[in-house]
Amino acid sequence: NLRATIAKKSIRAPFAGRLGVRQVNLGQVIDSGTAIVTLQSLDPIYADFTLPQQQIADVRPGLPIRLATDAAPGREFTGAVSVVNPLVDAATRNVKVRATLANPDETLLPGMFANVTITLPATNPVLAIPATAVLYAPYSDSVFVLDTKPGEDGAEATVVLRQQFVKLGEKRGDFVAVAQGLKEGELVASTGVKLSERVRASV
Repeated sequence: NLRATIAKKSIRAPFAGRLGVRQVNLGQVIDSGTAIVTLQSLDPIYADFTLPQQQIADVRPGLPIRLATDAAPGREFTGAVSVVNPLVDAATRNVKVRATLANPDETLLPGMFANVTITLPATNPVLAIPATAVLYAPYSDSVFVLDTKPGEDGAEATVVLRQQFVKLGEKRGDFVAVAQGLKEGELVASTGVKLSERVRASV
């Protein structure tokens, strides 16, 4: 009976991890359910994030991910998708995804904000142009294409602008994909009809 009583006064962590700031005082009598101290498992660590339901068909456990955070500038952490929640949030239509990452130096801590990139197994070739080259309008988006017009009677060729309506795709960073309206190699005016950049083929 004495051993059982002493055992009840010993608090053991259910898993190994790092303790945080103590939330009770020494010698304090505590009741069942009282928070004593935080316990965090840091290696491995989980990254929970959400994706729109349109992208869930491409995501499955095992896909590699890359994670970047302001707490470690210039450094990239790698891991893999471990769980894809089968439930779609009725309010946001997003699905929660969990990735597992190795964290031996404990740089990543729970609660940090991070940017996560999932590497999909398939790639789609697209035409990418600077986002500043697009003239956005309610009826249709357009760009200005630079065409070279040959000169007459030995005169020098001239460059003319032609407004071309386009159908846009996904946007990544400073570039946006063009689904229809442009061909690879065409010149578009990127800013102020002064600078131009060739349409780039990217994956």
